[in-house]
Amino acid sequence: MIPRSVSSFASCYKAPLRFHQKLTFSSSRTRSENTFHKFLANNKQWHQKTSSDKPDLFPSCAKGQAPPVLWLGCSDSRVPETTLCNAQPGDIFVHRNIANIISPHDMSSQSVIFYAVNALKVKHIVVCGHTSCGGVAAALGQGKIGGTLDGWLMPIRELRSSLAAKGAFEGKDDKEQALTLVGANVQRGVDVVRKNPEVVKAQEERGLTVHGCIYDVGSGQLTELDTGEGHEDLKQRMEHFKVG
Repeated sequence: MIPRSVSSFASCYKAPLRFHQKLTFSSSRTRSENTFHKFLANNKQWHQKTSSDKPDLFPSCAKGQAPPVLWLGCSDSRVPETTLCNAQPGDIFVHRNIANIISPHDMSSQSVIFYAVNALKVKHIVVCGHTSCGGVAAALGQGKIGGTLDGWLMPIRELRSSLAAKGAFEGKDDKEQALTLVGANVQRGVDVVRKNPEVVKAQEERGLTVHGCIYDVGSGQLTELDTGEGHEDLKQRMEHFKVG
């Protein structure tokens, strides 16, 4: 005997699917559908042009990947790493999240770093922040965002508190304060990456390099920050964070 819940589900599952019913979409839904189909059409054009200009690119991608760069950036739609670096598919391995927060406790970013360093053997890791970052603006404000974002942005709020205690925001307007926090967040991300045991090992064995950058969404320019460390700092890091 089939349980009632299963029987009911089965009867619903067997019900004929009707595709001839007229559907009514709101104007916003229609615009969204048009945007999606425009992207599909754009992809077709891009595929045709790229296949013609670089006939070896897609067959090469199908064989595997060997990107020289791991990019750790923000999810912001205005910061597309492959586009702004004028790169090609296969050039950059990517991990992006809200406000490019790099934490040793985040399994997602740490898994990406592990794979990029150990399997792909990337030569460079780039931690990139950007101007007009919504996550940074939220961390500078006092309002509640909601959902999981308040907890996610806690590292930047803590960074803000630390900078404020040091007087880093004194005499600066809102835009300058935001840029200061963006830079500090990038530096913090670089520090976290450099202390990753896999990164420490790769730096020692094959010269893996970690960079910090800020992308200006208003100009399209990417600037590298001075995130260098002195000889003693490097020596101490190698001693304290190298494992195995």
